Amino acid sequence: MKLQASYFKKTFTFGFKARTSRGLMRDKTSWFIRVWDKENPAIAGIGECGPLPGLSPEAGPDFEGIIENVVKRINDFDRIVEGEEAFYFLLREVLSGDFSSLKFALETAWLDLRNGGVKRIYHNGFMEGQPIPINGLVWMGDLDFMMSQINEKVALGFRCIKLKVGGLDFDRECDILRYIRQKYFREDIVIRLDANGAFKTDDVLYKLNQLSQYNIHSIEQPLKPGLFETAELCRKSPIPLAFDEELIGITKYEDKVRLLTTLKPQFIILKPTLHGGLKECSEWISIAENLKIGWWITSALESNVGLNAICQFTANYPVTLPQGLGTGMIYENNLSAPLRVEKGTIRYDPAGVWYDSDAE
Repeated sequence: MKLQASYFKKTFTFGFKARTSRGLMRDKTSWFIRVWDKENPAIAGIGECGPLPGLSPEAGPDFEGIIENVVKRINDFDRIVEGEEAFYFLLREVLSGDFSSLKFALETAWLDLRNGGVKRIYHNGFMEGQPIPINGLVWMGDLDFMMSQINEKVALGFRCIKLKVGGLDFDRECDILRYIRQKYFREDIVIRLDANGAFKTDDVLYKLNQLSQYNIHSIEQPLKPGLFETAELCRKSPIPLAFDEELIGITKYEDKVRLLTTLKPQFIILKPTLHGGLKECSEWISIAENLKIGWWITSALESNVGLNAICQFTANYPVTLPQGLGTGMIYENNLSAPLRVEKGTIRYDPAGVWYDSDAE
């Protein structure tokens, strides 16, 4: 097929004060890329490109110009694109750098097009209604706000709760964890923490020892990525460590192997938008499993278009841990989709409908 492409932009507004250790987020912008066969424009695939400011290397004021240039290169590409090998040749031709979010969007759009343009990215049980267990994400805020979120998540059936830490007073964060353990001591509640690199090297081990008394499953990225102290922390931490920012920008197979064999974390967390797209995440999983390192997949504040693709990608694997795929309800103006979060899981409703095309 002779591929053609276009894009449109949409800004999503958070329905609450979305605060992390990196600050307050009020909205999030994504670009949506459509691809179709020039001979059959009625059927198109769509993918979401939503780099995260402050994390995605490609995020910047000229990013839309980069997308526009990539779309032009696709439209000018003079080869027929049939099959995976030809598609990834096209990607190498139109992308001149490490653009994880763009790779993810183009992979998603291509796979959607190949499967009929009905938001089916892979053939597995997810689109037939098979649920995926997920964690309930608790956002930073004052004590009452965080407590109310925790109570709501448990009442909704979540048995794995993820809390952002490192942005509030440390003693207050410990108070929140103590509250969870005291109130829900009879329930089997798993607690995950995400520090987003907020801890300092001179007190990180002290803080991890303090946090460990609350029976923490894991903590994501306690230190900023790239620090030489991280390898020693992996050996000494009383809490299993999980890395996501640490993986950003690592694209060569041998560099991925070197990173994981050097640090030896207990877990890695993969976000296709940040970690090279779908094919690259598959490579990370293969390396991690060979090294006996656990993993799970999370969304990166995508709308329902990107979230649907990530859920389908996740469903290609036997899921043994709750995944981080519960962010579909965070926007006031999200594109409507047949994704349902129920009893600590996310599932696709085969009888549901997607947003009307006029929503663009």
